[in-house]
Amino acid sequence: MTQHNTAGAPGGPGTTGAAGTAGTLGVAVIGTGRMGADHVRRINELISGARVAAVVDIDAERVKALAGAIEGCAAYTDPAAAMADPAVDAVLIASPGPAHEAALLQALEHDLPVLCEKPLTPDAASALRVLEAEQRLGHRRISVGFMRRYDSEYLRLKSLLDAGGFGRPLMLHCKHRNMATPPGFTNQMMINDSVVHEFDTTRWLLGQEITAVSVLRPTPSSHAPEALSDPQLVLMETSGGAIVDVEIFVNCTFGYQVRCEAVCETGSARVGDGHAMVTQSAGRWGGEITPGFEARFEEAYDREVQRWVDAARRGEAEGPSAWDGYATAAACEAGVRAQATGERVLVEMIEQPAFYR
Repeated sequence: MTQHNTAGAPGGPGTTGAAGTAGTLGVAVIGTGRMGADHVRRINELISGARVAAVVDIDAERVKALAGAIEGCAAYTDPAAAMADPAVDAVLIASPGPAHEAALLQALEHDLPVLCEKPLTPDAASALRVLEAEQRLGHRRISVGFMRRYDSEYLRLKSLLDAGGFGRPLMLHCKHRNMATPPGFTNQMMINDSVVHEFDTTRWLLGQEITAVSVLRPTPSSHAPEALSDPQLVLMETSGGAIVDVEIFVNCTFGYQVRCEAVCETGSARVGDGHAMVTQSAGRWGGEITPGFEARFEEAYDREVQRWVDAARRGEAEGPSAWDGYATAAACEAGVRAQATGERVLVEMIEQPAFYR
């Protein structure tokens, strides 16, 4: 195992090297597409206590240009080479999902803190291999990028439900709408790339596991690309007896919306209405709908990465764990099967290891 100047095991003090408590965390960003490039900008311009030490992408010209604009940043096309760089103390993975397992296992071999954008891996079997590797390491290193857990509105909803003033949550009503999909977007991606967030949000808000998934498919919108069944209604059942419905509509044409209403025994609470500013002019009133997820969750991403950096410098892991990544992968597998068969599908999972409790 190669040891870098990274923080020690959770609960221990940081080293006196680059990632020491008073030092700066050198981060390698793996994958520099839409999400990765945004994280490079975020770390370079907004996040305290960290710097972009390396960028990694199969597009050599892209990473060379990115690295050239950041002082002290190296460019790589091989994640393993970047992780072997002594200047790298932590890894942020924003590459496509199928590449995550190899990068995660390499990061664990180097004992590097990792923030991995969702999905942890594309399926439950590969996620389980990552779980087993982290447990062999003996301490948590992986955090999964479910940014809604860092959104101010969702945090308020979580606090309200935890306080119990409205009684037991009975149902969640969720909406997840995108303006349009990129070329090649598939039915399976509606679950694995979109509803995956509702799977995690449900588990987090309710503190319950998802036990079964059903998917209903109405007549597709005229704006849905050929072979894409859009919109869909995803129904979840949980271990605590709650029911969750998710409207997933990825070609709604009018903007990006994410909403969640919790219906409890003596009250309800809803987030995501986007009423920060309402205008009145020329006999009309209204507001703006954000065009994409970057604008809607910009502050959540900032908070998520800052918290991850702060935790890594302390030698700790912050936020959703590899277990959360595995649990959502299992729910997604059930969702994809339900989508294809029209049947109610049980979620198959191992028992949660004590390591993650």
